Amino acid sequence: MSLQPLLNAPLAIQLHAFAAMFAFVIGLVQFAGPKGTGIHRVLGYAWVSTMILVATTSFWIHEIRQFGGFSLIHLLSIFTLCMVPLAVYAARRGNIKRHRMAMIQTFCGALIIAGLFTLLPGRIMHDVLFLSP
Repeated sequence: MSLQPLLNAPLAIQLHAFAAMFAFVIGLVQFAGPKGTGIHRVLGYAWVSTMILVATTSFWIHEIRQFGGFSLIHLLSIFTLCMVPLAVYAARRGNIKRHRMAMIQTFCGALIIAGLFTLLPGRIMHDVLFLSP
């Protein structure tokens, strides 16, 4: 494993990848920890902010070009930018079931599924994890 391929990548990719890794860790902590506490809210807002950064920076990444400079993976960014505010709104309105489902769907879609695509051969994160320096 070597971070060098990521550190050699354009700034948008670096921001995107490090924010996604941070969001992944926060998300796991959120799933494992108690809900409704002050720390849950603080970490939740950190996660929301980080996910907005992850989704936004993706629009400056054009490694896969299916539709002009964009790909189907960018649909997950649009999904994230829609779902995250809706999930926060649901929590603030007391609709915890909707909040929970929106957050789980966003975590799975935007971090797990999209993250798996980054591990395909030829992608930077594949090189980070599987190629030796």
